[in-house]
Amino acid sequence: MATSSQQQSEKARPVHEIRLGRIKAAIWENEVSTGIRHNVTFQRIYKDGTQWRQSDSFGRDDLHLVMKVADLAHTWIYEQGQDSGANDRAA
Repeated sequence: MATSSQQQSEKARPVHEIRLGRIKAAIWENEVSTGIRHNVTFQRIYKDGTQWRQSDSFGRDDLHLVMKVADLAHTWIYEQGQDSGANDRAA
């Protein structure tokens, strides 16, 4: 039986991550009354001295990768909907 803290830890993790270079998308899954909804957060990973850090601010040169990562995230979410829809029809 999972404890409350284990359940919270599991809920705090994205269901999928996509990374291209230093740009990362985390895809989160939320259950709502009408089914499952996905949200996406984007981060830029950078090194400050010896420490790795993350930011949600992007420069001009990051935007092309943000666009590509967003497209991959959209495709992944779309495919999840197709998979669950196919399972519903087969049942």
